Amino acid sequence: MAATAGSTPAARRSEPEASGWIIFAAVVLFMSGTFGAIWGLAAILNDKAVTVGGHGVLIADFTTWGWIHLILGIVMIVTALGLFGLRGWARWTAIFFAMLQAILQTTVFPAFPLWSLVVVALDVVVIYQLTAHYDGV
Repeated sequence: MAATAGSTPAARRSEPEASGWIIFAAVVLFMSGTFGAIWGLAAILNDKAVTVGGHGVLIADFTTWGWIHLILGIVMIVTALGLFGLRGWARWTAIFFAMLQAILQTTVFPAFPLWSLVVVALDVVVIYQLTAHYDGV
């Protein structure tokens, strides 16, 4: 029986497989990016809609943070699509942007603490899944 180019054990190991953890991390990253983009859009269009208790943000203003979160959310969505496609660049990009979003949540924490904690928790889950349970390339 003749062996094909893709049937050797070494060739099979080099092809990434979508484990449940990668898909889970991609879904959570997609959700977190979507939530961030929606919040950013809301902050750009009406900064009164994203304020809880009348407190503001620590640095700059809501419109500035709205643009930052909108752009960051879009990048996270694209990165999640890369994870779904098992792209090698997507793992470290996802870890970096999840970490960045978690850090940026501290600046808007006074404005909406519960929301910030939820987003940080989602980002920590993504970072954990992509560092502890990553079986892809």
